[in-house]
Amino acid sequence: MTETQIRQLHQLAQLYGVETAYYNVTGLRQQAAPHALLAVLRALGAPVEKRADVCAAIRERRRKKLERRCEPVAVTWDGEPLEIEVRLPVPQAEGSGECVLELEDGAVRRWTCHLADLSETRAAQVEGDHYVVKQLRLPPGLPWGYHRLTLIFPDGVSETLVIAAPRQAYTSLAGPGGKTWGVFLPLYALHSARSWGAGDFGDLQALLDWVRERGGSLVGTLPLLAAFLDEPFEPSPYLPVSRLFWNEFYLDLTRIPELDRCPAARDLLSSPAVQHEIAALQDVPLVDYRRVMALKRRVLEHLSRCCFSAESGRQADLRRWAAEHPAAQDYARFRATAERQRSGWPAWPDRLRAGVLREEDRDPDAERYHLYVQWLADEQLKSLAEQARQGGPGLYLDLPLGVHGGGYDVWRERAAFALEASTGAPPDPFFSEGQNWGFPPLHPEGIREQGYRYYIACLRNHLRHARVLRLDHVMGLHRLFWIPEGLAAREGVYVRYQAEEFYAILSLESHRHQAVIVGEDLGTVPHHVRTAMGRHKINRMYILPFEFTGNPGRALHPIPADALASLNTHDMPPFAAFWLKEPSKMRSALTSFLRSEGWLEAEGEDLKAALRACLAYLSASPARIVLVNLEDLWLETASQNVPGTAGEHPSWRRKARHAFEKFSRMPEVLQILKEIDYLRRNTHQ
Repeated sequence: MTETQIRQLHQLAQLYGVETAYYNVTGLRQQAAPHALLAVLRALGAPVEKRADVCAAIRERRRKKLERRCEPVAVTWDGEPLEIEVRLPVPQAEGSGECVLELEDGAVRRWTCHLADLSETRAAQVEGDHYVVKQLRLPPGLPWGYHRLTLIFPDGVSETLVIAAPRQAYTSLAGPGGKTWGVFLPLYALHSARSWGAGDFGDLQALLDWVRERGGSLVGTLPLLAAFLDEPFEPSPYLPVSRLFWNEFYLDLTRIPELDRCPAARDLLSSPAVQHEIAALQDVPLVDYRRVMALKRRVLEHLSRCCFSAESGRQADLRRWAAEHPAAQDYARFRATAERQRSGWPAWPDRLRAGVLREEDRDPDAERYHLYVQWLADEQLKSLAEQARQGGPGLYLDLPLGVHGGGYDVWRERAAFALEASTGAPPDPFFSEGQNWGFPPLHPEGIREQGYRYYIACLRNHLRHARVLRLDHVMGLHRLFWIPEGLAAREGVYVRYQAEEFYAILSLESHRHQAVIVGEDLGTVPHHVRTAMGRHKINRMYILPFEFTGNPGRALHPIPADALASLNTHDMPPFAAFWLKEPSKMRSALTSFLRSEGWLEAEGEDLKAALRACLAYLSASPARIVLVNLEDLWLETASQNVPGTAGEHPSWRRKARHAFEKFSRMPEVLQILKEIDYLRRNTHQ
């Protein structure tokens, strides 16, 4: 391409929020290739089938922006005055229009807007059509909420979602000085004498009770969202079928009321064959998702039939819940259809792909089953979350960045996703070819046009139960690395999002649910991202191995107050493996630092002493939350997940080395947690 053509391509990219270059982990500027820019622009909906289309696409983009009288979303913070940019054709710029502001509580404000009185900021034109851009000021002091502004002009109507939000997210946590602590373990890895080869909500309840007795306030786990566990099969908690529904794999069958009134289910449960299968699943070291889910489903199907077969108070409760959650019925139809097709929706016949499902497309029993288990999951999670409202340990849940491309959310909310691209990460020292995470990114304009309906629903689904919510890959609020269909991961391009609109939603929803937000900000993070997180009180993550300074005088960066502090994450080696593999120079620097801070007395580099010293250092810090990986306390060396491996490592399958009954009584575990609780309560910095 000529210099002029490249300049025009970059101009079009800027109009669509596409970054034409980025700085890699070494600080070098990486220029996006023209063919990659064109592919990303096509994925965003730009009319550029070939390079010659760029000039016309620029004109078209500008025209559409001007013809859209105002942006689909606007944000006002803490009741401050808000000015909406209004674009008007010159012939109408001196007329009048009607403004209708519908508040979330139902109140309506109306007024006539005399356009000649509005302040003009600039003029614009496209192919001879002249426009002026003016500022419309809304009434100050809008209450928190999602309000709808409608502008009625002689030639049409324009709507804007006005998000009136607190500038800072909710931050209050029970505990001295607002500081607290909790433990982390993936629920599938948490197992007990009563569970079926993987943890369930009953095990999670037992862990919550145990942590409360130790003085802790949180129990964290990986995403608990719905998954494909047959055909198709994808057990990764970060590729769920939906971010709106839960995984029945984790249901505690013993807590389901229908069990007392369903002889068929009880007989199946007590049969020698089922008891033998449960024992076999308990004995293997890895979670067998297919076998566990197949066994649970046999029992759950009996319970579902019993619930639907006769009128009862429970059936009335289910029908009432279903009426209040119409999306759950739609989801149940989707899952039943997927089971009939044995594939995700992209492989379905055209009519089904388009969203038109008929009764003959699915097994009605399967549809009822999926509705029933979602009701049960909501019940059991709600019961767990009650403890947070009663002063006990709360749930620390994890909202994954993406969803399975063949799953429910993408099928039903297609306009919210860019289907011709995948999300990933650029090359770095660990992944020289970059990473393709295999799920479609949110479409930056699609989500705005729908008023962030889908994103808000995902947040609310988690915040109904979570006391703390972790946002996977918080940089996704600002930009994502898109890999166009057919290109290699290293050819990806960054696409920008309206970060302040995301922050407004997070702040508003966190206050409404009284939940703290944590952003996963590990790795190479642009400075402006952490600045925005601090401005809006989104807690960052302080993970010890990422905080080495390289300075012999002070091995670790200071721990900020607005942070969750931990020794590692599920994507990293446990502390023992980190310590044993770390270069001796870094171990020496860390032990010297811990001794200088008074947390380590012994000479040398003893593993157990180093673990306790590091946990003490974190616990005595001003960090809002300290999260303890339970597996660190018995010096586990195997990782739960090894990113970038496909089959070489049993990611998302490894059970904890010790069952709950054992580790909950281990003296070394109890002693370390006692020390952590003491330091959290008695150290004020």
